[in-house]
Amino acid sequence: MEKSLDIKLAQIHAHADSKAFILADAKDADMAFGLAACGKGPERDERAFRSLEEYREQMRQIVRQGLVDIMLMSVSTSEQLTIRDKVFARSRITPAIRANDTTEIHSPRGGGGAYHRQPAMPFRTALLDHAQCGRQGCRHCERCVGASLGLYSVTFNNDARLDRETLEAYKAFRIEAEQKKFRHFLEVFDPNAPTHPIEAQRLGDFMNDLIARTLAGVAEAGRPIFLKVVYHGPKAMEDLAHFDRHLVPGILGGSSGTTYDAFKLLDEARKHGAKAALFGRKINHSEHQLSFVQFLRWIADGEASPEEALRAYHGVLQGLGITPIRPLEEDAQLTEPSLQYLQSAGAGKRASWVVSSPAGGNGQANWPTKPDGGPDFAKMTSQQRLAYHSARLNRQIDGRN
Repeated sequence: MEKSLDIKLAQIHAHADSKAFILADAKDADMAFGLAACGKGPERDERAFRSLEEYREQMRQIVRQGLVDIMLMSVSTSEQLTIRDKVFARSRITPAIRANDTTEIHSPRGGGGAYHRQPAMPFRTALLDHAQCGRQGCRHCERCVGASLGLYSVTFNNDARLDRETLEAYKAFRIEAEQKKFRHFLEVFDPNAPTHPIEAQRLGDFMNDLIARTLAGVAEAGRPIFLKVVYHGPKAMEDLAHFDRHLVPGILGGSSGTTYDAFKLLDEARKHGAKAALFGRKINHSEHQLSFVQFLRWIADGEASPEEALRAYHGVLQGLGITPIRPLEEDAQLTEPSLQYLQSAGAGKRASWVVSSPAGGNGQANWPTKPDGGPDFAKMTSQQRLAYHSARLNRQIDGRN
């Protein structure tokens, strides 16, 4: 089955004004957080993390839903879902693995973990053969059995010796990946412990220049299919997108934050040139992951505003009988540091409410319909489209559709 990722990449490369947007669920957190990676269960007991099997079941559900383009996993999880269970065999979603785990993402609990405060060093647990066929020495015909796409991450710390080691490790990975027909996308983290600090207002420029420099000497066969970077605001994203649209810039989600943080970050990055978003904790820590992903998809495709989606999402939670982590007023707070420019520009700290209920109390649709009663998308406003989709989502969740 043709994968949506490949369709969208082709559209993006063919048309400069393409609206195609790549959305990924990053469930590779066991490579960083250990037991805490799975997140809390519905009871949200301080001690009650989900089990690894529960974590994987969430992945299965999101794959069945079919709205993301990539499911990012650890090799051990991909072996189970991709090779053994063949979850992706009839799915348009592409399986991917975290191909390396640099030291600064190692985050054990206990209060004494200090890896993230030390300059990142290259490290790679994953073996590409294991990702592709589950064992060392894959035959050529076996390399399509598992995952042949991976996330490779680099962290530059403005230190010539350390950054050279990072580049050498990335070069070695690219050579092996090209030989084994393994594609990758490149995550470029901000410095975690820079030897020579960079001014905050210049960090976007610093990162953009390092990205361009890192890939300038790489031929197409070894280049990443897209980028995953910290969102540093409109100018940095626009500069990167303008420099070479074939780099296909994307953003990472970062910490959980509020629901409005997630929705607004996605929308702002998309407006300013991003073509991809990879959200991990933002999805995994949400109250209802399938609904959360549905609203991310609508925002990514320009079918809903963050403000509309936020209120509708809370409406879905209410319909499901799920108590939100935060009440609506609190969940409408904008706390994401990379979006501070919106507050300074007078956009406020909360979402403004501009959406009506999905359907009237008499059960009649609040959107234009055709003579046969079907929805008339051509005449709908964005709010009406969201109302229609929200009502449809509620019906699907309730099992009435």
